[in-house]
Amino acid sequence: MPNLAANLSMMFQELPFLDRFEAAAKAGFKAVEFLFPYEFPAADIRQRLDRFGLRQVLFNLPPGDWAKGERGLAALPGREAEFNAGVERAVEYATALGCAQVHAMAGVALNVPLEQASATYGANLRAAAARFQAYGVRVLIEPLNTRDMPGYFLTTAEQARLIIEMVNHPNLFLQMDLYHAQIMGGDLAERTRSHWKLIRHFQIAGVPGRHEPDVGEINYPYLFDLIDSLGYDGWIGCEYRPRGKTLEGLGWARRYGIGG
Repeated sequence: MPNLAANLSMMFQELPFLDRFEAAAKAGFKAVEFLFPYEFPAADIRQRLDRFGLRQVLFNLPPGDWAKGERGLAALPGREAEFNAGVERAVEYATALGCAQVHAMAGVALNVPLEQASATYGANLRAAAARFQAYGVRVLIEPLNTRDMPGYFLTTAEQARLIIEMVNHPNLFLQMDLYHAQIMGGDLAERTRSHWKLIRHFQIAGVPGRHEPDVGEINYPYLFDLIDSLGYDGWIGCEYRPRGKTLEGLGWARRYGIGG
């Protein structure tokens, strides 16, 4: 049975962010993830986690200037110092929150030569993987689809595999978002099998629309059974936008102990 984590950046948006932890716990979730924690003191987030018996399983490194369209710094030449500062800030939050993995966003690299972006990405990931390894925190990379994120440097699991092999560090892994992977070629069962040894986190959403996973073209019950059969014991992040109020759309998750 899948271990489902609520993504608090997308779910329970009818509530202020710090109130979403209680709502997730009351809905039956045992773990949470979100995009970025940096607007809030780590102690405030940790207090919610402890109070409501939740585990923090994932968040992203600082993305640069989000308001200006930046979506990560790892593959952007000339931004290495800022990326490294973001690593240190994320280390502080990961250790404070007891979070065992972080996502290093590659960034939008529309005007950067491919070889230069690849070299920068590899060097930054190698340094980050080593830094986080000292704290027992895994570094993940996630391919994003070109429709939602035009110009993003990392777009497929196959490209991610090549990057991971190039970096060749034991603390660098794949974050497999099945929503993005479906848009970027589908064949989800076979691609899950072929990248299995690299995957340390899954995320889900319905395609099209990025709403509840029971709407659209992906057969998630089948994929959950496959993932179970492969022996996965990690978390599956519910990174989708509810069509209405979050609780009203959790019918799909009741068979997995979520939603009442």
